[in-house]
Amino acid sequence: MMVLVSYDVSTADSAGRKRLRKVAKACQNYGQRVQNSVFEINVDYGTFLKVKDGILKLIDEKSDSLRFYYLGDNWKRRVEHYGAKETYDSEGVIII
Repeated sequence: MMVLVSYDVSTADSAGRKRLRKVAKACQNYGQRVQNSVFEINVDYGTFLKVKDGILKLIDEKSDSLRFYYLGDNWKRRVEHYGAKETYDSEGVIII
């Protein structure tokens, strides 16, 4: 299932900057960055619950914001892309 993860972490202090790096790293481990604080994560439901729980443990709910948009399995019909960054196939082969 495809999930769009969007976050806004307060970076007013060094603890916030550290949280921002940790949230970005957690998202990057499971998905593709499509904008500065937006990731597309295409995983099974069980893995998504693990990712969600991990990210929720990182943020400060009093000063940070985190959103999950569930696009489901039929996400290709729900996403349109225009502009500079090339799109990618999250179900294709990934070479690391």
